[in-house]
Amino acid sequence: MAHGPLSRPLRAALALSAVLTVTAACSAPGGSSDTTDAGASAAPVTSATCGTDPVTLSGYFETGFPLPKDLSAEFSKQFPNVKFDIREDQFAVITQNAPRVLADDPPDLMRLPQVSELVKDSLLKNLDGYAQAFGWDKWPASQLQQMRVSPTGERGDGPLYAMGLNFSMTGIFYNKKLAAQIGMTKPPETLAEFDAVLQKAKDAGITPINQFNGGATGGLAFPLQNLMAAYGEPGAINDWIFQKPGATIDTPTNLQATQHLEKWIKAGYFAPDINSQDYAAMMSRFIGGKNLFIFDGDWESGNLDKQMAGNAGFFLMPSAQAGGKQAAMSAPLTYGISSKAKNADCAAFFLNWVATNEKARDIAVKVGGSHPMGPADAYMPAVQQGTVTASTLEAGATIGEDNGAMDFIANATGAIYAKGWTPQLQKLVAGQQTPDGLLKSVQKDYESQVKK
Repeated sequence: MAHGPLSRPLRAALALSAVLTVTAACSAPGGSSDTTDAGASAAPVTSATCGTDPVTLSGYFETGFPLPKDLSAEFSKQFPNVKFDIREDQFAVITQNAPRVLADDPPDLMRLPQVSELVKDSLLKNLDGYAQAFGWDKWPASQLQQMRVSPTGERGDGPLYAMGLNFSMTGIFYNKKLAAQIGMTKPPETLAEFDAVLQKAKDAGITPINQFNGGATGGLAFPLQNLMAAYGEPGAINDWIFQKPGATIDTPTNLQATQHLEKWIKAGYFAPDINSQDYAAMMSRFIGGKNLFIFDGDWESGNLDKQMAGNAGFFLMPSAQAGGKQAAMSAPLTYGISSKAKNADCAAFFLNWVATNEKARDIAVKVGGSHPMGPADAYMPAVQQGTVTASTLEAGATIGEDNGAMDFIANATGAIYAKGWTPQLQKLVAGQQTPDGLLKSVQKDYESQVKK
């Protein structure tokens, strides 16, 4: 498990607050409740702290993930005047509710699905002033790219409207004992080798893959995007997610990927009831040894190191070609501040603390299993070799070397996950949709949503 020195005492953290107050290179106080347009400049920030008076930060977080709550609890230990009032929902519910919640009952901090429409509707605070004050603009640019939105609504450029609690990555977790039963001694190195392992598992009476795909959460988007990365270049997928002009998801390589997913479905490589499973059920079955693989993210690394100590492994999706570069869904665990937030300065101070405080970075690795945000030379907790966490962090380095980071295809628009990917993937499982029809339908929905 991850380990490292404890956080500095509270007085040191408060001293840091004072230093930031004095040295922020800006000229006017930042507002905590102003509403900004997508193209507006951020107000300069001279002071962004939580002060010493009692503060209650309201949060709208994703259910089922302990990292935000663990970070919140530690923050309140270091800053006892700050309490958190947290509401939780599934990601798909947050996706549907985000515009209404930010408009009618704006929290200080919110887990964000997709930012373009929220920025266009002036629902998110421009964070450029905080970025300058805290030095976020000196971090590696790739960490913040996905959270920038231009005045024309394209992602990847322009002002900063969100921050990450860490930098997550997806891939394939496997049960080592079940893998050994079918002779899998190391992760497959090509897609063909992976196919062979899936067939061996099925022949041995082991469910090869279990994946949530029920209700409002189309979890088959995870293996589908992994397959897209195995067949094609991640840049084209990012262009589509970032709403670049003329971008399309309906490409020849993505059709190959969708056809490959359909082949897995027809071959019986997935549990037969995936269309009725939620995320919690998928995790329960995997931890219980009911299947060989799941497609999921490194946010589960710490959990699996506890629940399946020594029996869980992780690898990146292999390329369709031997020796090919690898890519993965890799994005910040994105949180934003409402443009109407009552405690915007304190919320921004919390986000900076998450990325720079040693105890917070310990939690990001130990609980979140992911690489923390922050400066390139920031403190990094030591990680025990042989753990799932060590494997996911190593895989993240590979993605960096191969320039293979992609955002999640469900984040292309605010509604594309619930109204496009999820129903179409559920129909594909049920035999009511074809690979070609799926891509064309999602692209049609995407174009109608982008034009709004």
